[in-house]
Amino acid sequence: MSSPAIAADTASARKHWTGAEARALHDLPFMELLFRAQTVHRRHFDPNRIQLSRLLSIKTGGCPEDCGYCSQSARHGSGLSASKLLEVERVIAEARKARDAGATRYCMGAAWRSPKERDMDQVVAMVEGVKALGMETCMTLGMLNGDQARRLRDAGLDYYNHNVDTSESHYANVVTTRSFADRLDTLAVVRDSGIKVCSGGILGLGEGHQDRVDMLVTLANLPEPPHSVPINMLIAIPGTPMENAEAVDPIDFVRTIAVARIMMPESHVRLSAGRTEMSDEMQALCFFAGANSIFVGDTLLTAGNPDEDKDMRLLAKLGMSPMVAHEHMPADAPAPDRAAMQVPILR
Repeated sequence: MSSPAIAADTASARKHWTGAEARALHDLPFMELLFRAQTVHRRHFDPNRIQLSRLLSIKTGGCPEDCGYCSQSARHGSGLSASKLLEVERVIAEARKARDAGATRYCMGAAWRSPKERDMDQVVAMVEGVKALGMETCMTLGMLNGDQARRLRDAGLDYYNHNVDTSESHYANVVTTRSFADRLDTLAVVRDSGIKVCSGGILGLGEGHQDRVDMLVTLANLPEPPHSVPINMLIAIPGTPMENAEAVDPIDFVRTIAVARIMMPESHVRLSAGRTEMSDEMQALCFFAGANSIFVGDTLLTAGNPDEDKDMRLLAKLGMSPMVAHEHMPADAPAPDRAAMQVPILR
């Protein structure tokens, strides 16, 4: 059966992907898919630079949502205790340490369904303080309304993270306390406020290949694709409904990264949770497939993450180096040879 025509010179400019086109990409022979993804990646980014971000939990546990993968839900038996919102001064001090260690984006997450108005002044002060350090700022606080988004924008928030997690058809198998439409509504609020959208998903939630493709189609077909697309591999946490979930096949994970890179060529594709279970070789394949952002630090909210020394050793082994703040394609990079890099049409 013939596949829809896909050309790299149009893929980077397209505004709409069909499910058939995305599935045709996903099902390419692995080496062909990686070649196409790396080719698209080189058109928009230096392939040897990685954005380093740091994530801090500013309010842990006690969340009323029932996300099946999350240790912070009050409905699960993970044993995690709820904490109060951190003090602004501590958040800024942690951000300064992260900046001095090489991180250029600072992400702050709170285990809320949505922020309460009584907490907004404190959250806004965190954004202002981190922004003053010269870092890109990102927050994930649950669902937002328009007034909250505008306050965060005015404080200097660059990115807001709100993952769609999985496909619309599989979503209710993962979360029942909110809908897929709720997720899209918050993404619209964020986008309309002028804050950049950070949105991706998690692999390993019991989804199939088509669910992964459908998730990426949803993201790529937003009015503007997310500027940042985190792709997580489930960390199966004891006490959560998904503690016994089947592990994701490494090749399948890399395949999803490659499809995300081709469908969203100008986005930072972040290799996020789950790296503690990935070999150096798997991470290197993810970078070749187009992932160009990682979280550094030994903790991601409540889960483990490789320590920074290990990450730096891996990057050095691969001849890669951290991006500077607000970097896309470096100004001094040679202009890419478009003709030489064109990907053949798939028929």
